[in-house]
Amino acid sequence: MRVLVTGGAGFIGSAVTRLLVLGRGAEVLVVDKLTYAGDRRSLRACEGRPGFDFLEADICDRERMRATFADYRPDAVMHLAAESHVDRSITGAADFIRTNIDGTFALLEAARAYHSSLAGEAQARFRFHHISTDEVFGSLGPSGAFTEMTAYDPRSPYSASKAASDHLVRAWHETYRLPTLITNCSNNYGPYHFPEKLIPLVILNALAGQALPVYGNGSNVRDWLYVEDHAEALVSVVERGRVGETYCIGGHSERRNLQVVEAICDGLDARVPAGRPRRELITFVKDRPGHDARYAIDCAKIEAELGWRPQQSFETGIAATIDWYLANDWWWRPLREQRYAGERLGLPG
Repeated sequence: MRVLVTGGAGFIGSAVTRLLVLGRGAEVLVVDKLTYAGDRRSLRACEGRPGFDFLEADICDRERMRATFADYRPDAVMHLAAESHVDRSITGAADFIRTNIDGTFALLEAARAYHSSLAGEAQARFRFHHISTDEVFGSLGPSGAFTEMTAYDPRSPYSASKAASDHLVRAWHETYRLPTLITNCSNNYGPYHFPEKLIPLVILNALAGQALPVYGNGSNVRDWLYVEDHAEALVSVVERGRVGETYCIGGHSERRNLQVVEAICDGLDARVPAGRPRRELITFVKDRPGHDARYAIDCAKIEAELGWRPQQSFETGIAATIDWYLANDWWWRPLREQRYAGERLGLPG
């Protein structure tokens, strides 16, 4: 398989790329603008491998995307390029509208032109896989879970931009018969996660003896999905998913935010004892505007159709994540020193 991966130097994109190149032996072209959260070092295990190529480019550049499709001639596109941090979307939404909506439109048009140029088996084989989020569905109450039939109800600029991109992908399938697939995932965590997000932020702040900020009272619930499990699901969908379908992907690991932070504190205390329990660093801060109360994913469809199930529990996944950050300061330390030092984001501008 010959795959074009957008956003392949990002967190989830790099996990997908490593799986395709190292685990599946696929040919992969990563297209990434290398914004603050994109880091080519996340792909160093793929560099120099047969069939791996990298193109620094902006997906919003329509002519360049059209030329890239024509030159590379992929069998599939896995579209992961996106602005993804809710807090940053609250501070300034413009980049989210441009990348997540305009960028997806540019890719769809490039893919449509390319798909139309194909014939026979090549045209039948082509897939456009759009990777999205469960945040498009809004906020759950204390029970229930999101499914592929859940109505959209985005609550943040980020989730609204992703909802718009999902609708564009469906429209291009229905109107132009572009062979698309959509996946909506729960919160990811694991290696190579940019340290603005909750789990890497808490790990690195705790190692530095800094405050561990928890929004509100820490009662917001997320379904946590280990990123390498997610990558396996995404590759399964692009390989065997039904065209035009949506698949929800979750980790069967609901936890309150406070429970997540406490688990990290305890895991670090067991590995790298400090002068006092790291739970004492927990600091409750003013809540994020429009903070969704709870997310949870019902994975029944992808489990039944494709046989995928998460391999990591939250306990094994968070342990592996902590161990990775302890062993790989070559990756995260320059980010903390040069790009993001842990300051509060998400206050309305």
